[in-house]
Amino acid sequence: MVLNRTIGSGIFTVPPKVLAGTGSVGGSLLVWAFAGIISICGVLCWLELGMSIPFRKITENGVIRKVSTPRSGGEKNWLEYIFKKPLLFITSVYGIMFLILGNISGNAIAFGIYVMIAAGKEPVTNAENNHQKAPVIGLAVGLLTFSAGIHVFTRRGGIWLNNIFAVLKIAMILALAILGTVHAGRKYLQSDGIGQSNPAISSADINIASKQLSPDEAFLGGSSHLTSYAESFLFALFSYTGYEQPFYVLSEVARPRRVFPTYTILGMVVATFLYVMVNISYFCVVPKEVYTMSKSNSIDMAGEFLHFLFDDSSTFTAKQVMAGLVAFSVFGNVIVMTFTAARVKQEIAKEGILPFSLFFATGHTTPWAKLQSRWQRGARSASGTMIGDIDLDDHLEQAPMAALALHWVSSVVLIAVTSMLKPATAYSFLISLYSYVNCMVVGCLVSGGLLYLKLDSYFRAEKGRNWAKKVDFKPWLSPLHAVVYFSATTFFLFTPFVKPPGSSPFSQKNQGYVWYLLPTIGLSSLLWGVMWWFGLKGFQWSLRKKLVVTRTAYIEKDCDGNYVQKAELVEHDWVMNVRSDDDRSNRSARDYDDASVRSV
Repeated sequence: MVLNRTIGSGIFTVPPKVLAGTGSVGGSLLVWAFAGIISICGVLCWLELGMSIPFRKITENGVIRKVSTPRSGGEKNWLEYIFKKPLLFITSVYGIMFLILGNISGNAIAFGIYVMIAAGKEPVTNAENNHQKAPVIGLAVGLLTFSAGIHVFTRRGGIWLNNIFAVLKIAMILALAILGTVHAGRKYLQSDGIGQSNPAISSADINIASKQLSPDEAFLGGSSHLTSYAESFLFALFSYTGYEQPFYVLSEVARPRRVFPTYTILGMVVATFLYVMVNISYFCVVPKEVYTMSKSNSIDMAGEFLHFLFDDSSTFTAKQVMAGLVAFSVFGNVIVMTFTAARVKQEIAKEGILPFSLFFATGHTTPWAKLQSRWQRGARSASGTMIGDIDLDDHLEQAPMAALALHWVSSVVLIAVTSMLKPATAYSFLISLYSYVNCMVVGCLVSGGLLYLKLDSYFRAEKGRNWAKKVDFKPWLSPLHAVVYFSATTFFLFTPFVKPPGSSPFSQKNQGYVWYLLPTIGLSSLLWGVMWWFGLKGFQWSLRKKLVVTRTAYIEKDCDGNYVQKAELVEHDWVMNVRSDDDRSNRSARDYDDASVRSV
């Protein structure tokens, strides 16, 4: 899941933007390496919180104690634990932001663009690309519809599809990394191995790898503007997003404490290695000028790699082949994001902050699971383990169908809002916005909150949260990982407000929108939830009632003896204030006529 989500459109489309922003090959490679290190620090922050929160009371051998029970929801759970008051405030702030922007509609647009290129169309560089806009949007919406539909129909089928895409994409990335270095070695051998070219071979063609990657040449032409580097980092960090996805479905992970930390970290280490190697491979084959000569928003640059790799006289043929590979990669990326993001939106709905919350919070057995149940009826007996009306044998084959529909709607709305832009500009803006909000804004809140817990535990000891004794997973780097990630996200949170020079690829002329639009929308997303929270309070005040959410968890040990939350019941009850004529004091009473109770 980590690798399928991480390897999407970014490694194919972002390198030209990073190179254009840094201005040098060496600077570009350093950005990719440091972005990987920052992302690994982010993984460690997520693991420290995800393996510990929430804490539940259990009775074991007659003794009541608190244990950590990982559950789905990711950052939502941790922010609610860190920022407990006022009630539902942080839930609204994070929830509304994620409901609107917690999708990768930008990658869906990239899918449409690359399918069109593979089909022989040019929706990016064609002078009349407005004529190609409708097919790109149609393909993007079609991909989102298929992705939501497959997870509604079968949960297990969606997971199998994710695994297949992950394996094939890793093989594809490895092939790109190997082909570039083999190409450079072949050219070197053709020069007789001593730097002297054969007459039939261009000197520039032979020495391209040694010229662009040598320490003396790699950093020539580097940019001196802070905003360009910051924007390059944002694009690179977008390419690394994906490590947070398994945390969104943690309740569905088998043996999370034994398996989860090792392979989540390993997944990001592998991704970092592959990304740096693929970028080196690009520079072993393609002259730097091919990427830097155009400062437009063109994202169809990966085809140049195949063109130079095979000395193809037809540039367009190479572009078509690479476009097909990129479209395939993006397809798998959207599949896994749809699976995980819908679970977070389901968790948000459970808190009762949305209209018809329980409708969006409830899971339903998938049609495929029902068909399997009919086929296997009589082949197995009931499990005998029930929580409410849920048979735990069937529980994991439930899908949050309404939440998947909500995810589809929010994704399509973002595509519609950006439809007036050129497809490439819409893609660039949406992935930048996703990276800014989910990496910088949320990353700053989470890592800052983790540092607060650590400092509180250090200075207040037993009087505070006592995080040091509660934490279930503590990286040996602690607290360096939190310091690095918080410092990086805070820095990149504000640097995009600095105006780039007119020559920068991220200027208004070259980017297609003013430089301050992205960070302004990103930071204002926090205010959307604040206004929503005040609206909730006003609504409850007008009704003279308060919504009380009760979550009853079913917790059991896995085969390693660790506690895991398998299911839960969610109850929503409206509580009203009743004035007593006898003592003139307010007391709470349940208004059972308005109570809604559903199992999730």
